[in-house]
Amino acid sequence: MSKPIVMPDLVSVARRAIPNLIVGKVIPVVLFVGLLEVGGTTWALLTALAWSVGAIGFQRYRGRRVPGLVLLSAVMLTAKTIAAIASGNLVVYFIPPTITTALVGIAFLISVPLGAPLAGRLAEDFCPFDDETRNHPVLYHFFIRLSLVWAVTSLIDAGITLWLFMTQPTTTFVVAKSFMGPATTALTLGIGAIWFRAMLNRTGTELRFSKPEHQPELVTTRP
Repeated sequence: MSKPIVMPDLVSVARRAIPNLIVGKVIPVVLFVGLLEVGGTTWALLTALAWSVGAIGFQRYRGRRVPGLVLLSAVMLTAKTIAAIASGNLVVYFIPPTITTALVGIAFLISVPLGAPLAGRLAEDFCPFDDETRNHPVLYHFFIRLSLVWAVTSLIDAGITLWLFMTQPTTTFVVAKSFMGPATTALTLGIGAIWFRAMLNRTGTELRFSKPEHQPELVTTRP
């Protein structure tokens, strides 16, 4: 039986996830919305993109790991900015999400041969693994497989979206697209969960959950 995989408790997950969500998702959205009316779509996108790129540069300068959410946010904002500028007008709604989905799939795919599967980076945005768990061979190989699955489902999603956009009426496209995003994410995570459980069973690896890092001491008084 191989070494157990120790997953963090919910308190540790929240401590890790909330700052990464704020830096990677909340602040870029706030910057975009705040500057949309003042500077227009292009400047709003450029400012949000500058924040994401600056966050990546700051983390690299400090020698810290770059959160996966920040990387994905930069990819998405890059696609939208390119589409907004290349279109010649600011009315870009349908194509940028498709480009974004394709670029996300490519990012997951490229991360595998680089030995840094993006699925693992995203997981660490929410789960603060210790060194032993982070380097666990079963977990590492699972993140490689999950990154490949995510790449395939993202590219399929982008292909179907582009086909719908070019062949179907606008109403049909909008309705279908509203279901495709959540469905693709749910499918990817569902396949990942089943695959992870299968790998644990095949390798005889135990899954444990750690206790909170800081637990309040119980103070008792005697009568």
